[in-house]
Amino acid sequence: MNGTDQGQTGVMAQAEKQTVWTRYSVVFLTALFCCVLWGSASPAIKIAYQLFQIPATDTASRILLAGARFVLAGVMTIVFGSLISRKLLIPRKESWGNIGILALVQTVGQYYFFFMALANTSGVRGSIINASGNFIAILFAVYVFRFEKMTVRKLVGCIVGFIGIVTILGGPSALASGGAVTLAGEGAMLAADLFYGASGCLIKIFSKKENPVVLSGYQFALGGVVLCAVGAAMGGQLHFYSQGCLWNLLYLGFISAGAYTLWGVLLKYNPVSRVSILGFMNPVMGVLLSALFLGEGKEAFSLTGLIALLLVSAGIVIVNRKGKERTA
Repeated sequence: MNGTDQGQTGVMAQAEKQTVWTRYSVVFLTALFCCVLWGSASPAIKIAYQLFQIPATDTASRILLAGARFVLAGVMTIVFGSLISRKLLIPRKESWGNIGILALVQTVGQYYFFFMALANTSGVRGSIINASGNFIAILFAVYVFRFEKMTVRKLVGCIVGFIGIVTILGGPSALASGGAVTLAGEGAMLAADLFYGASGCLIKIFSKKENPVVLSGYQFALGGVVLCAVGAAMGGQLHFYSQGCLWNLLYLGFISAGAYTLWGVLLKYNPVSRVSILGFMNPVMGVLLSALFLGEGKEAFSLTGLIALLLVSAGIVIVNRKGKERTA
């Protein structure tokens, strides 16, 4: 085979690869799989608390568990990314500053509160409230980092989504009375979403000069090491009482590594709006899997739960829908 034939073969192979990842059936099924992984995080973490016998009052062990999860997630992401790229992914020397900032915001900040929240609220509530990060990220992008403009579509989507969050918390009257929200439960989940919103904007800024897989993999690992150190220093312990503990921990790591890697592949070959709009399935999967594995069907399929889930999912679709923009 001469050089021209090899070049043509490479072009054809690349075109075929792009065609596969741009087929809507492949995009939808891959996005669905990612959302199943992300949606399973809440029930998987709550199951981990049972397997490792970590009570809600043991903050140190929860932090240690979170750290172990993200050390594994970081290693897996780097391995998956290296296999896809066919080379070992190593950050440049000047990239470590951005990796450190993102590790503190996305992994340490977000998941300190995320793991705290799931020890003090239901998986259904956690999954729906966690979706508020999609709307908080838009507010950060518009009013803090100022690299986007608020449009009517984004504003409507955020309003619809936040109405869904208020609904699952019991409505305005319940919030006013203070009975619907605890700082260690729903309040901690909202705090985690603030860190999620900020980290989403930082990823967008840093990814202009960094490989997003390198950025994510190494910040997962670095953030995990920090969480492990903090948890251990506070006296946290992880006891592997059964093989289920090991499999659960490996799965928790795979959730972030697998979903992020596949979602990144979809974003590589498709317009962002085509992929991100499918994120509405994330809270749906979280609610369904919490009902299935945690026995929270009564809350998941209650009128309040269904209305809140519908509003949050609709808000995600609205803010990501492609169309004519009007500045709000």
